[in-house]
Amino acid sequence: MQNHSKRSPLILGLSCFYHDASAVLLRGNEIVAAAQEERFTRKKFDSSFPENAAKYCLEKGGITTKELDCAAFYEDPLVKLDRIYETQTMFAPLKALSNTKRIWGWINKKFLVERAIEKGLPGFAGEVAFFHHHWSHASSAFHLSPFKKAAILTVDGIGEWSCASIGVGKGSEVRLLAEQRFPHSVGLLYSSFTQYIGFKVDSGEYKMMGLAPYGKPKFVDKIRDNLIEIHD
Repeated sequence: MQNHSKRSPLILGLSCFYHDASAVLLRGNEIVAAAQEERFTRKKFDSSFPENAAKYCLEKGGITTKELDCAAFYEDPLVKLDRIYETQTMFAPLKALSNTKRIWGWINKKFLVERAIEKGLPGFAGEVAFFHHHWSHASSAFHLSPFKKAAILTVDGIGEWSCASIGVGKGSEVRLLAEQRFPHSVGLLYSSFTQYIGFKVDSGEYKMMGLAPYGKPKFVDKIRDNLIEIHD
């Protein structure tokens, strides 16, 4: 980090290009400000670079982009590109041309995150750091908890390759011990049912959660027998 003084490092955390883009400003271990981009653009689940949210955080902290030591991104685009390329070529090898176009489109939007940061944070000259998706989940869960030591479980649709992980947090350290990898994902199974009943994926899952208590589990056996395998 390019922080040569004795002051606490200034870190801007960024999440974008998938859903619910957001930014958070840290001064050392202190959260100065945090916001979602949709609050400013009024676009629900806005996934664009969180330029407005970042500006808000910096204003709350009374600093400029030039004073930032680090911009931290919530996932590793290189590892995610590896998964996208491998799955596209594995499951649809006859669509090589269209797959290549899709992959290059993804590269232009996501792999070149540094370019997006350079454009969205003019004047920023600090370090750009990438962290694995589920490590970001685990860290946000542990560091905002009241515990000095804890077991950590993360479960979502998909990160780079990981769809769920277990780990441990102790003091300022978070270690992931094991992961469940794509395509074995409880989150994607949940999204499949979200789409099946007519809601939008990565959007309507919360409606499923709200409806669940009102339903009757009459399809549980079919799901267990045909779709998933539950181990001890």
